[in-house]
Amino acid sequence: MRSPSLSVLPPRALRAVVVLALAAGTATVTPAAHAESTATVTTAPRLAAKPYMGWTSWSMQSSKYPGLNPDGDYSYLTEANVLKQADALAAKLKTYGYEYVNLDAGWWRDKTWKPGYDQYARQQADPQRFPRGMKAVADHIHAKGLKAGIYLPVGLEKEAYAGGEAPIWNAEGCTTADIVHDDLRTTNGWDSAYKIDFSDPCAQKYIDSQARLFADWGYDFLKLDGVGPGSFKSGDNYDNVADVAAWQKAIAATGRPIHLEVSWSLDIGHAADWKKYSNGWRIDTDVECYCNTLVSWENSVDDRFDDTPAWTRHAGPGGWNDLDSLNVGNGGMDGLTKAERQTYATLWAIAKSPLYTGDDLTRLDAYGLSLLTNREVIAVNQGDAPPAHPLTPSDPQRVWAAGNPDGTYTVALFNLADAPASVSADWSMLGFTGKAAVRDLWNHENLGTYSNRITQALPAHGSRLFTVTPRGSALERTGYEAEAPANTLGGNASVADCSACSGDRKVGNLYLGGKLTFTDVVVDKPGTYQIKVDYISGDSRAADVSANGGGATRHAFPATGDWGTVDSVHVPVTLKAGANTITFDSGSGYAPDIDRIDVPKSSAAN
Repeated sequence: MRSPSLSVLPPRALRAVVVLALAAGTATVTPAAHAESTATVTTAPRLAAKPYMGWTSWSMQSSKYPGLNPDGDYSYLTEANVLKQADALAAKLKTYGYEYVNLDAGWWRDKTWKPGYDQYARQQADPQRFPRGMKAVADHIHAKGLKAGIYLPVGLEKEAYAGGEAPIWNAEGCTTADIVHDDLRTTNGWDSAYKIDFSDPCAQKYIDSQARLFADWGYDFLKLDGVGPGSFKSGDNYDNVADVAAWQKAIAATGRPIHLEVSWSLDIGHAADWKKYSNGWRIDTDVECYCNTLVSWENSVDDRFDDTPAWTRHAGPGGWNDLDSLNVGNGGMDGLTKAERQTYATLWAIAKSPLYTGDDLTRLDAYGLSLLTNREVIAVNQGDAPPAHPLTPSDPQRVWAAGNPDGTYTVALFNLADAPASVSADWSMLGFTGKAAVRDLWNHENLGTYSNRITQALPAHGSRLFTVTPRGSALERTGYEAEAPANTLGGNASVADCSACSGDRKVGNLYLGGKLTFTDVVVDKPGTYQIKVDYISGDSRAADVSANGGGATRHAFPATGDWGTVDSVHVPVTLKAGANTITFDSGSGYAPDIDRIDVPKSSAAN
């Protein structure tokens, strides 16, 4: 766990902006529906139709970089600093789509972290940090043509309980004693709050009162932090789905569209709940390093490459996977190399994470500004294509891609190794053969036509991002089911039912020597083939892959999110002309369950 202790830091805020579901009953009109209608319909834009873009305070609050927090840890968050960043965002980034200015944890606490509340147990702005109050801050942000975001931890903060005697606003007879469990069980990622008991109507009234306050102040975004299951906690006390649902209901009742983001490290088993009740969810822990820079590569920037794939299918208009703040603009203060900064920004863009930076916008360096304002890369993030997903295993050299509505592909190459290496994307992974035109999005350059693949030499932790336009023909593959009777099983490997699988069956129990061998895999020509492997794995697992009894290569397969979801990656296998065997061996570890493989009918020239 990378976060400071609660005694030092109050509930940490999720770095992403959570878009709350729009008020119930708000109409939306699709282009198709509009085309069929002769009436003119005016509606508000749908919340989180695209990943949101903006700035958040937490990265600078949490850093020990010299000069950022001169009045003590986490002291950066003040009215003066927020307005300075809002002015800079308006001047430098607004024209590129950045619009949210989000205040994180601490706005109701003084610099010793002592909290303040009004008579109704609602958080109250600290007069030293925010001398004009929270409405004045939102008004200033709005005057710049921007949107204002605010933060809360989930639950009733212990200090707000006030012996159970604090009345609830606009709820006659209700007090704080009525809205929590009698045993004062705690909740959230820091156990800093009492769990709210929503079986009592007074509880919803309390959430309503908080939402009403934020709406009256003019806030457009709320990050609800420490939410479980997640935030490194599980069990009934830390199940805050009811809280998130109550917030959605309360926000809808205000009539103000407020984006609701939930944080952090949310349980993927409750993805349906996060999608139902919020507009964004932090899938991981904090990206900040809590050190003398904002982030570091090894702290958790690199973790996102392994943690994101399982969540990809859950993101889309109305709710997005939040990878946390994008701190690539300040050079030395970011704590990253130039290559790492570009790779960081590339993943956030193709994963369609909200793009909100925690950098000091008043001192962006030229390279950082170029990363944050590259319109072609921003278009990948904000466009209509789905989030990209890995085409290759979780090895140090990786290829991610997404199909675009116009028939092109967005393709990213990553070298996550600590030394330079070449990375190739074969067109067969994308489903076609022959030639393709390639455009470099970071450098705004057409690279020309490539046959069969593109290979690039990348620095340590480096990346490239392309648009690939097919000029060839559709790829033909032959499918082979894992459960086919002719295949050979070894060790504990066995056939099992699988409703999500091709043929409704799979081969599982590939562990501690478990082995699956596909027999009679026929190709016309010898060569290296990109074999598409459909598999199921609730967590990341590895397998040794070999052909015809030759040397094996170990590949790590990304988690698919649960044991009922099938995903696929491509692994290179060298085959001979005629019949071949392909083996998946768990070795001394645990391998994923295998559904099937699909083998191209011809190999691209090597």
